[in-house]
Amino acid sequence: MQRVGIEEELFVVDAEGRLVPESDAVVRAHRRLDPGEEMDHELFLQQVEIQTDAHDDPGTLRDDLLMQRSSAAAAARAAGFGLAAVPVDVLGGSEPQPTPGSRYARMIARYGEIARNGMTCGMHVHVEVPDRDAVRVIDSLRPWTPLLTALSANAPFFHGRDTSHASWRGHLWDTWPTAGPVEAFGDHETYRAMVDGWIASGAAIDEHMVYLDARPAENFPTVEVRVADVCTEVEDALLVAEVTRALVTTVLSERHEPGTWRLETLKAARWRARHDGLGGALLDPATGTFVAAEQALESLLKTLGGALDEAGTTAVVTDGVHRLLTEGNGAVRQRSVAGEQLDLVAVMADLVQRTDPQH
Repeated sequence: MQRVGIEEELFVVDAEGRLVPESDAVVRAHRRLDPGEEMDHELFLQQVEIQTDAHDDPGTLRDDLLMQRSSAAAAARAAGFGLAAVPVDVLGGSEPQPTPGSRYARMIARYGEIARNGMTCGMHVHVEVPDRDAVRVIDSLRPWTPLLTALSANAPFFHGRDTSHASWRGHLWDTWPTAGPVEAFGDHETYRAMVDGWIASGAAIDEHMVYLDARPAENFPTVEVRVADVCTEVEDALLVAEVTRALVTTVLSERHEPGTWRLETLKAARWRARHDGLGGALLDPATGTFVAAEQALESLLKTLGGALDEAGTTAVVTDGVHRLLTEGNGAVRQRSVAGEQLDLVAVMADLVQRTDPQH
């Protein structure tokens, strides 16, 4: 059973829910309150990052994520601020301020407005994969990752407006030259040549800037899946993590091959997932057709049946998928709170409250 870990990026906010460049204060408070735990800076001073250890037991992963969230929220309160698990700046008005450091400064200097568009918060899922299989796994995941995006979609509002999308984060992120769908690599040598070519061209300053939807980790035998919005609800985050684990397990154990997918189809699938969330059509990779979201997710559950049974997560994943289909994902919740008057201050208050497991 593959171990899995979660990284979450969170925004630092003031009492009115506006983003503030105060990550240093939150990180310092975190070190005082939990000296044994790590909280990281991100590209911008409006952000912090938390991460779990790698776990093979779903219950232990849940406990770890809850502890990380609680610890981070307590540190923010101690510093006089709050944290919001939301992918983009809902209210607007917070000018991105890069975190001091040579690498971040280089990124801003080279990429300018593209880098400033990168003030977004995602959730990255790391799944243990033997190095020899990493490229085959990322090749095979390409048509399935839009389903993870749809489950996690949590960014309907941006800078005071309704974007008419369930998730606007991915569209901002796709402005990076190394983001977006790619052809299957086939082997590690081809993948390595592409990475070296991006760095040589200046499209990336280092390997860490290879912003594929799924990529092999640089220093660990894992694959990092990067398509999910940060989820406000911990249970939504855990659902995405377990579906990701099951997808990787299925590729490894059942020797799934990448198949032949046109980039146009993959781009369309990503856009539908970001636009519709769970309220429209999604690509069913089992048939290669766009179908109702419910049908696509039922196909997903069927495909993952063996891996879910092996992990003992069949019931929790099935129930979680059906819950989101019935109640809606994070984007649906935000629009419900906003109401017809588009009360985005109320949206931010709700997000901050639900980010903290203690509430």
